[in-house]
Amino acid sequence: SQYSAVDTNPLSVYVMQPIWNKIIKVVPLWIAPNLLTFSGFVMILVNYFLISFYDWDYTASGTSPGRVPTWVWLFSAFTTFCAYALDSIDGKHARRTQSSSPLGELFDHGLDSWATSIFVLSFFSVCSRDNGKAGVSVYTMYMYLSIVLFNFMCSHWEKYNTGVLFLPWGYDLSQVVLITAYLLTGVVGVEVWQKPFLLGYYIIDVLVILLIGFSLLLSFPQTLYNIHRAHLKKTLKNGSLYEGLLPLVSPLLLFMLLTVWVVLSPGNILAKQPRLFLWMVGVTFSNVICKVIVCQMSSTRPELLHWFLFPLALVVYTAISGLLGWAEEAVLAVFTVLVTAAHVHYGVCVGRQLSEHFNIYIFSLKKRIQE
Repeated sequence: SQYSAVDTNPLSVYVMQPIWNKIIKVVPLWIAPNLLTFSGFVMILVNYFLISFYDWDYTASGTSPGRVPTWVWLFSAFTTFCAYALDSIDGKHARRTQSSSPLGELFDHGLDSWATSIFVLSFFSVCSRDNGKAGVSVYTMYMYLSIVLFNFMCSHWEKYNTGVLFLPWGYDLSQVVLITAYLLTGVVGVEVWQKPFLLGYYIIDVLVILLIGFSLLLSFPQTLYNIHRAHLKKTLKNGSLYEGLLPLVSPLLLFMLLTVWVVLSPGNILAKQPRLFLWMVGVTFSNVICKVIVCQMSSTRPELLHWFLFPLALVVYTAISGLLGWAEEAVLAVFTVLVTAAHVHYGVCVGRQLSEHFNIYIFSLKKRIQE
């Protein structure tokens, strides 16, 4: 299916696109677009693990403000900008080298679905978790991450139904806010997040309120409106309501299971291991969404229940019933490692299959030799 995306965001159209058009001229023509996509993702990962090293439990900014060195925040601003740039020029570069392919589209959106949560998890280190004076509670973090992922899911659910990806306005805005936040932290120090900013509200409160407002009042209604409009124009991809809603079943069940675990965990798992838990949320979500993206690209019907839901349900049940006892954290760690490995394995397999099917290499513009 032909890829079509619509971007109406003024920040993107008038400010960022002209910048990308200048940057793209520097990229050598022999570089494969997927290499740009992947490099951006690797930078996000490096940045995430670097911050995790200095601030595993999200307390550094609140309790010992100097624990994360200034260069780390500046490096974060730099890597976030590079990842944002690479994610924005990979498609342009593919058109420029006439190498656009479904493999490239899946690679881009698949890595985006994972990067989305990693961006959010890195950002939490800036404002730190609640220490009684400032910071955000781990429950706010969980809610914040869920809303961001819900927005991401809506865009792709909409594309599944309409065939067109309306690029959410929040994307460019969030990237610019992230880069600014890192720069501000690097230049002024983490203290900037710990003083009231407006009418007794902290900057982070304002950002949380903006995000929720943005999602519920702009993003989600826009998605429903676009689907409704496609319905009126009779351009909907799916004949029945059941088929149209099918991709939402697994993500919503996933969210419900995770929330049950967060709320009913006897050992208060989210407070004990926020980084592990939120990473696991991001990975499981990314895998569920990748399957929807594959279905939407291949015009196949997604399965009703994603297989991750079954082991997760078992883990959640044994945890909240108290059967796991002290082992709850260990089981979370094992589960997190397993779903991460399964997700990477899935990505590698799909990439290989598409690479063989379309007779192209993933990271090179050379054609594969037909056997």
